[in-house]
Amino acid sequence: MKSYKKCPLERECGGCQLMEYPYPVQLEYKQDYEEEMLDQFGVVAPIIGMEDPTHYRNKVQAVFGRDYQDKVISGIYREGTHHIVPIRECLVEDPKADAILATIRTLMNRFGIDPYDEDEQMGYIRHVLVKTSNFSGEVMVVLVCGQWPVPSKADFLSALKQRHPEITTLALNMNNDQTSMVLSEIPEKILYGKGYIEEELCGLKFRISPRSFFQVNPTQTEILYSIAMRMAQIKETDEVIDAYCGTGTIALIAGSKGAHHVLGIENNPDAVEDAVQNAEINHLDNVDFICSDASAYLKQMAKDKKSCDVLFLDPPRSGSDERFLAAALKMAPRKIIYISCNPKTLERDLRYMLKYSPYEVQGIQPVDMFPHTTHIETVILLTRMEKADFE
Repeated sequence: MKSYKKCPLERECGGCQLMEYPYPVQLEYKQDYEEEMLDQFGVVAPIIGMEDPTHYRNKVQAVFGRDYQDKVISGIYREGTHHIVPIRECLVEDPKADAILATIRTLMNRFGIDPYDEDEQMGYIRHVLVKTSNFSGEVMVVLVCGQWPVPSKADFLSALKQRHPEITTLALNMNNDQTSMVLSEIPEKILYGKGYIEEELCGLKFRISPRSFFQVNPTQTEILYSIAMRMAQIKETDEVIDAYCGTGTIALIAGSKGAHHVLGIENNPDAVEDAVQNAEINHLDNVDFICSDASAYLKQMAKDKKSCDVLFLDPPRSGSDERFLAAALKMAPRKIIYISCNPKTLERDLRYMLKYSPYEVQGIQPVDMFPHTTHIETVILLTRMEKADFE
């Protein structure tokens, strides 16, 4: 495991709650917490960390403002405040993103482009979103502006592209709403490039647009999903459901493993559109997607006496609701693979599922997806017991 330098902003920033501790100590802390929450269900496997736990984030979003010297700065809001912590170099962000943000700050000072002031509703650049691809080397930059065009627009864009030829897509999102959301609901305008970048995961290609959800640590994501597939042991006859499927990563990987049919369920129409495109890119005709609330859709499937063999669920931090879990259990899949980003809600959901169904936990594998933070990903395998007397 490689060593890394200390972050000078670890106490001021607050984004990496565990940065002050050596990485092996962070892993011990996370392992202890996992066991505290989940060892009631079985043996918790040793957490899988990173060989190099730095510069893993392929998505960086920065807020822009001015410092006390009236210079343009970018960074993140200090937790619980609207005060910008200036960041020039981040130990968990892709260095290419940091370099692009530095160039944008320089060009804004040169061309007299004011950062957007939410209180005054004046200025131009409010946020910048940068997405990078390990696979293709492509870079997407989204300028989130309160007003457009910026002063000396042509010179600004030309200088940015000249300094960073790795930028393959440059997009504009207009957002002058009083909101904490980075992107507004207004569709992006593509200023340059094809409008997306491509990443590879588990042998498949995925198109990433400005609004696409894609895991920010592709190295650990590949490990996480590979574990999930090993647990699932998908057969050629299997009917598979991927609830909360997002842009279809798990569903498409399951389809590539030879499942008879995979259905992905997602309530975000933009994510479903990306998922459909990703299926076409990878020539997978055994995977379909539907835009619907997962709980409501599974409840209707259970009511119609439909079933599946393998169920993947990767819910948000709040976990699943009892409507979804009850419908999932009624469908009686052979295996349920629960991927969780919150051990607390995972523990709650497992207690519900094991209380009301003939399932047992046969695997608990934590993965350190976000080094230096308190977040933990966990993959759980639940297998239906064939000879159990549950009413």
